[in-house]
Amino acid sequence: MSYCINPLCSKRHNPEDTENCLACGNPLLINGRILLLRPLRSLDKDMSAYTDVFEVEDIEPSWGKSRIRVMKVLRWSDPKLVRLVQRESLILQTLYHPGIPKSGVDDYFTFTLKDKRLVLHCLVMEKVEGIDLRQWLKSHGRITQKLAVDWLSQLVDILESVHRSGFFHRDIKPENIIYQPDGQLALVDFGAARQITTTYLAKVGASGVNKRTRFSSGYEVTVVRTIRFSPLEQLNGQALPQSDFYALGRTFVDLITGISLLELPVEQNTGRLIWRDKALQIDEPFADLLDEMMAPFPGQRPQTTQVILQRLQRLPFQLNLNRAINSNLFKYFLIVLTTLALFGSCKILNLALSSYFSNRAVRQDEYNMATKYYKLALKFNSKDVKAYANLALACQQIRDIKCMNNNYNKVFQINPNDWVAFYNLGNFYDEQGQYDLAEHNYKLAIKNSNNQAMNAVNNLSRLKNIQQNYSEASTLAFEGLRHTSDMEWQAALYKNLGWARFKQQRYEEAKNYLRKSVELDSQRVDAYCLLAQTQEAIGELDEARTYWEVCLLVSNTNSSLPEVQQWREKVLQRLFKEN
Repeated sequence: MSYCINPLCSKRHNPEDTENCLACGNPLLINGRILLLRPLRSLDKDMSAYTDVFEVEDIEPSWGKSRIRVMKVLRWSDPKLVRLVQRESLILQTLYHPGIPKSGVDDYFTFTLKDKRLVLHCLVMEKVEGIDLRQWLKSHGRITQKLAVDWLSQLVDILESVHRSGFFHRDIKPENIIYQPDGQLALVDFGAARQITTTYLAKVGASGVNKRTRFSSGYEVTVVRTIRFSPLEQLNGQALPQSDFYALGRTFVDLITGISLLELPVEQNTGRLIWRDKALQIDEPFADLLDEMMAPFPGQRPQTTQVILQRLQRLPFQLNLNRAINSNLFKYFLIVLTTLALFGSCKILNLALSSYFSNRAVRQDEYNMATKYYKLALKFNSKDVKAYANLALACQQIRDIKCMNNNYNKVFQINPNDWVAFYNLGNFYDEQGQYDLAEHNYKLAIKNSNNQAMNAVNNLSRLKNIQQNYSEASTLAFEGLRHTSDMEWQAALYKNLGWARFKQQRYEEAKNYLRKSVELDSQRVDAYCLLAQTQEAIGELDEARTYWEVCLLVSNTNSSLPEVQQWREKVLQRLFKEN
């Protein structure tokens, strides 16, 4: 049996070996390659879903054999919905992770019905075998802490790939997570995903999204929401990458309690779920992490996937440490130490307590809590320049600018030549687009580092390229290369040199420098993107195509740079126009 693609057809299922639909006459083999085998979602015309989803047989001739895949078909050609499907296609082409369905450039296409009444937008992707976590929960009941930690680690690793590639999902829930036969999880349905661009964040920022404010009626961003799993900022059409963490935290409360989120009570003052008494198998450190992920305001949540991954890596130790810290003996010992220190009985005890609280802050990756412990450390040792620097960095992460500036000033009072603090401050201003302040602090880091601050040299060279000051970018890169033998820094500096030469239309030099960059570091996505552009400029189109594939598919730390996202977006838009 095969199905008709026409959403307006009165009888969509057809007998085998039928070429055209018996009811409406449309061909059953779509674009000469796709045969619709069975619907994966009800075909009821009154459903609110804007797509039909089918299991299909894809007999694309270049493969030599057919494959079973999944195809989404947009039911109507509303421009906003078309953009969502096109964006999902771009995202699945860009992302490369075993926990994300794969889709190629040729897997997005349009199909015009026989009567010309409707143009259908179609997206084909890999079929992920298994059951979603909602079905799993119904069959197996609530999950254990061990399984929860394993699953959360897998999903954050997938989100790490998504966020590093410049996107966020916006619709995480048990129904969009597939448990595969080998025990691995997959994240599906990127139809609501969004690209993280400076333009998008500016629109969100213009609408008043921050840690404590209500949402004003500023620029309207497309709203995608799932009741129970979407945070407040997303319900107001202003989702952020940290919105994914909120949805993920709530997904795990759903899984570890086995209770509908609608049935769990909520704290009236904060809006936080009251759930721990329904999940006694979960220890405090893991419960704390989930609550932090579900914090009401984006600034109170972990800010990156790396923060959550680091917390998860330390979790086994913290679970054991938690039992020790909660023991009466430990509490008595700490009270005695604190009392002695406060009365000034022993300088050594002051230093010991400072070290203790400072180490707690280092282990505590959620920056709001980190600031608390660094402040405690400084109470016992007001000359601890490292604690001031770390407190400034923690305040920097939560965008507490007053706290950040006060503590960097303390650092510079104690050590006016602390180049690491200058670099961190420059990096903050760089991320904010305040390039004059970034440049000022990068230069101070370089001046005071005795040629150690290669990160500042590289960032300043990159900044000069962004500002179209290619001569200074080249000079800085050459200077950095003269003082470092580290292959990773050399690769970054050669990339900056190649970028400058490309913009100066010195294409052969650009090509040579960029090739040196990828020879030294084969994972430098930004260098591949620039190589692709350089090869295009000199007419070497086959080589350019190869480098564009790497630029689009490989995901790592430097692939989240805004310029890489811009380059990717431009070439993908070009591909769509060509198709």
